[in-house]
Amino acid sequence: MTSTTSSLDDFPGTAPAPAVRPDRRWAGVALAAAVLGFYGAATLVYERLQLFLDAGHRTSCDINSWLSCGTVMRTPQAEAFGFPNPFIGIVAYAVVAVIAAAVLAGARFAAWYWWCVQIGVTLGWAFVLWLWWQTTFEINALCLYCMLVWVVQTVLFAHTTARNLEAGVLPAPAALRRAGGAWAWFASAVLLVLVFGTVFVRFAGVILPA
Repeated sequence: MTSTTSSLDDFPGTAPAPAVRPDRRWAGVALAAAVLGFYGAATLVYERLQLFLDAGHRTSCDINSWLSCGTVMRTPQAEAFGFPNPFIGIVAYAVVAVIAAAVLAGARFAAWYWWCVQIGVTLGWAFVLWLWWQTTFEINALCLYCMLVWVVQTVLFAHTTARNLEAGVLPAPAALRRAGGAWAWFASAVLLVLVFGTVFVRFAGVILPA
């Protein structure tokens, strides 16, 4: 008597549901980060245009003397490359959103492409760190929409690095590659605690009541 039990391998047209790949996990986080980052950058561009039209314009995040987008926007650091920094964010986050949407739709990219994504995201995060230093220790004022960009760029950097480690794009020991997806959120949290912890200490004198 022959067994009637068969596996999916017996049917060429049938395959088990694919496991969630690290690039698809990355894409979900990256798309959300890109949308939030684009919103923050677009809002800053709008407010900058209002300042251009009316030098006395009060921006939507001018809350007090130290939490003021208008103060930050009027500094040379706000135009590091000769034009308002948020224009960079609009283009960069639009590109990230397109890549993330393509991955969610099933697109797969070569390792060199992911290297380009990694380099771009890392340079963006380095620029964010420079802006954080400038606003915290040189300008002595903070911008709410800028801080939103700090958050999303940090999360994007951590998850892009984790994705590329897990997928083998970045060389790393096997144990680190396997743990990539697990530590991405933890790394994001640690980096943000360091960034905003420094901000809190720096502005503690005006944040905390006397």
